[in-house]
Amino acid sequence: MSKRSIIWAVVGGVVLILVAAGLIYLPNLQQQWSTPLGPALDLPTYTPTVDLPSASSAATGAAAVSDKANIAATASSGQVIVTALPGNAIAASGLQTVVPSPNPTPTPKPLCGGPPVMTVLGVGADHGETTNYRYGLGDAIKIARIDFVTPKVTVLSIPRDLWVNIPDLDPKFNITQGKLNQSYFYGSPGMGYYTGSGGQPGLMARTLDLNFGLRVDHYGAVNMEVFKKLVDAVGGIDVYLPTDVDGTPIDAKTANMGYFYAGQQHFNGDKALRFSRIRKRYNDFTRADNQNIVICALEKKLTQPEVLTKIPQIIAAFKGQVLTDLSPEQFGQLACLLPKLDRKNIIMTGLPEEIFSSDRQYSPMQKDLTYVLKVDNSVIRDYISQFMAGTWPTQPDEPTCK
Repeated sequence: MSKRSIIWAVVGGVVLILVAAGLIYLPNLQQQWSTPLGPALDLPTYTPTVDLPSASSAATGAAAVSDKANIAATASSGQVIVTALPGNAIAASGLQTVVPSPNPTPTPKPLCGGPPVMTVLGVGADHGETTNYRYGLGDAIKIARIDFVTPKVTVLSIPRDLWVNIPDLDPKFNITQGKLNQSYFYGSPGMGYYTGSGGQPGLMARTLDLNFGLRVDHYGAVNMEVFKKLVDAVGGIDVYLPTDVDGTPIDAKTANMGYFYAGQQHFNGDKALRFSRIRKRYNDFTRADNQNIVICALEKKLTQPEVLTKIPQIIAAFKGQVLTDLSPEQFGQLACLLPKLDRKNIIMTGLPEEIFSSDRQYSPMQKDLTYVLKVDNSVIRDYISQFMAGTWPTQPDEPTCK
């Protein structure tokens, strides 16, 4: 055999080995790439129906026609699709119909291989000084609506002190209501109150769905210690404070979060966490605003070239420390989208403070009266519906994240 034949035989053998290895290992790698890192939400599916008014056929004088419309409500887009309706029933229902244009405009494809819209429940959990997720309250609650077509990210803060109905708890505990942040606590594996899908975020997601019609696609929960490590991992964040923020104690029971002066500041993980927790001299709405300042600063840091390239390593370093059902593939889609976002298309918002009133309510967990926010749930449902459809909030005059 010539030298050339030997070389080609070796090359051919190597190629065959690589192909065989690919056939064996590639399916596993693909599966790992698309497998959620935590338990899925598995929210119950439902297809509500509506009764349509009867209608007569003017042309034939036929009897009245009535029908039930199957409604497919997509939580990620807020769209409602009506199917299987006779023409006269559609007319009688008053529902608007869409006639396809003879030359329809092509719908832009989502960027980065993502879905058109993804909604994520984000929870900042209070687990004390531990990094496990066996107990804790869901004290910072954010809903991120991520539009991969525009692209655009809108983050809605939900007050933790809302008094809500909590579903799916073990009946023997006789608990059906509580504060929204307690729905996360009751879902903790250490408590044993809830055995459904998704653990703590799963129960909170079900609570949001039941009370406000807010149905998310995914979740991510980060406890205080991990949050500090995340901020430190990107080298800290730079923030500008328009006014002083006082987090010093107001009584013996209040933790000292520090005093933050107006102007440019550099926060390490500890400072970012303390600033995000300040509430006592203000209220939960002010605290949500402070958290949004931190989120904007973190987003700005993550888009810097020297940090952007390290995102995969950062994600890998915190695998198992962040509670989420997102897959590595979806994290990759989000990391890909980040540098494509225009600052004006990153919007931080909250429900209007004036729709709430303060009250006291007996808490079965605390066995005492506790501070709560009361509100007409139908008002929140209306805001949520617009938020999920992408019609609220409207584009601000200037970017939320500057």
